[in-house]
Amino acid sequence: MNGPPDQLTVAHRRDAQRTPGSRTVADLLRTAPVIGRADMTVRQAAALMTERDQDYVVIPSPEHGLGLLTDAGIRARVVAAGRSIDTPVGEVLDGPAFVVDSRTAPVDALTELVDRDLTVIPVCDTAGTVIGVIGASDFVADPAGSSMPLREQISRSQTVAELQGHARRIPQLVADLVRRDRPAHEVTRVASLIVDAVVLQGLRLVVDNRPDVDPAAYTWLSLGSNARREPVPSSDVDSAVVFDDSLEGTDLDGYREAFAELDELLRGAGLTVDTNGAIASKPLFSRTHGQWQTASRGWIDAPLENKGMIFMSLILDGRPLFGSRRESRSPAPGVEMIGALRADPRTMRLLLEESLSTKARLRSMRDVLTRRGDSFDIKTHALTPLVNIARWAALSVESTEVNTRARLQVAAGSALLPDEDATTLTEVFDVLQRVRLRYQVAQFDRGETPTDVLEMKRLSPLDRSLVAQAVREIAGVQRRMAGMSHYQVN
Repeated sequence: MNGPPDQLTVAHRRDAQRTPGSRTVADLLRTAPVIGRADMTVRQAAALMTERDQDYVVIPSPEHGLGLLTDAGIRARVVAAGRSIDTPVGEVLDGPAFVVDSRTAPVDALTELVDRDLTVIPVCDTAGTVIGVIGASDFVADPAGSSMPLREQISRSQTVAELQGHARRIPQLVADLVRRDRPAHEVTRVASLIVDAVVLQGLRLVVDNRPDVDPAAYTWLSLGSNARREPVPSSDVDSAVVFDDSLEGTDLDGYREAFAELDELLRGAGLTVDTNGAIASKPLFSRTHGQWQTASRGWIDAPLENKGMIFMSLILDGRPLFGSRRESRSPAPGVEMIGALRADPRTMRLLLEESLSTKARLRSMRDVLTRRGDSFDIKTHALTPLVNIARWAALSVESTEVNTRARLQVAAGSALLPDEDATTLTEVFDVLQRVRLRYQVAQFDRGETPTDVLEMKRLSPLDRSLVAQAVREIAGVQRRMAGMSHYQVN
């Protein structure tokens, strides 16, 4: 049923309830796992894979845990390397293998599969026993897997125009997931995977094929909401780059020109490139590793100068997407910053004060003075305060998590974030993101530009009530943290 004429509503698909939001990766398993032996040869492993009509074999090892041999691994490490097929599998294993718990949400497993560029992932029960293996094709029947065909088309685009054409379908994909009534964190995670694919293919098409660019000499960082895997239709694409120290100053200008060309590609793809300058084409966000280290030390030593607080918050959210430091698992600038921050109580206190300075509230004084009491900026006055709390809480326990929900989970039970508050904020975050997504998808359906400024009269009475309660909960946690900080942060 539709609401009043001016109320924004989203039409749900008839099959929206067929796939429960509580599904786990175990629900996607279709066949028993192919298990080999540590003493078998590559020839025997290949024969077992053929017999079972699978392209992998899991090799349990008492010393090294689970190993994984795939068809691609045989081609790369045996055939291409000129090794005998009678080589022991222990010499060519991909391992120790990355595994997921059987209770993992499908979208989380899909994210790991894509992020780590894996063919398959073993799934283990609570006792550590392999109960199956999950691959890309296993997600076809899951709503999160609906993004895989689009991602594949994006990754195979041969021209800028082709890439932009595929990327412009992202809003439709997000809208479809919202109409299916999928959990908000699943929708945004899927959206981030697609945005990542657009950026990566854009780098290949307009940056890495330039003669003055060495793809091995830089690492691309995703920043902001996409880095946290929380983008919505109104979100910007923020970025930064870490150059190898071998590059000279004059070399960097050529890279930045190429990154500016990528900015234009993304705009043509329907994505919004950050208008505040938090992009890799700007010198402040494209530095050598040494320059990032020097800048980080300066921000930590003098956080109130040169926008140190803002830069620290941005970089702490950085997620390596492509490049030499990602491949080598070298720490990103934000990860390197964590230890230094934890060793500086004064800066930690200032960061906490900054995190709590943006108050959760339904109406600002400006709203009152301009008589805009019926509008509410859900990002500025609700989500940003919550994201700030989660970032600081994770930092206080030296966690490298970037996602807001993951940060709240890992920091739950810490000095300033009791379990109850962490649970409340997680629930509140989900509610706010759900309202935000539904509002913006409804705007998209009407041909309006998605925005974070909600007209409260266009929300249902239930959503208005949920937003008001969410703001009160965030404000309550802010007050408790501010009170406790005088005793906990030294």
